Amino acid sequence: MQLGVNRVATTDVPIGEVTVPAGSTFVIAVPEANRDPARFPRPDELDLHRTRTPHLAFGHGVHGVHGCLRQQLARIETRVAFTELLTRLPSLRLAVPAADIPPRNDMLIFGVHALPVTWA
Repeated sequence: MQLGVNRVATTDVPIGEVTVPAGSTFVIAVPEANRDPARFPRPDELDLHRTRTPHLAFGHGVHGVHGCLRQQLARIETRVAFTELLTRLPSLRLAVPAADIPPRNDMLIFGVHALPVTWA
């Protein structure tokens, strides 16, 4: 989602070279989360075999103990959907070069306006 998450610092929070003072409201830029190449190899690539790591996409909560319950459902749905799609249409592929598919950037949720595909 192209949306920030508002939070209020309950204590002074050091982030890099900046400290967010207690009581300050700040925005977590969700689209920028999980893009640190020092932490995530090739962070801008979709790698379905990447080892699962804690990240901010579904929330990570206080001290890393809370995760959005929907994350498990989303993972299961994604696994089932891709498995079924690729099982039923094993020759599925893009009908145009990937570079010719611009990302949708005029809505709150990332995606594309059209995804031309073909299969034999």
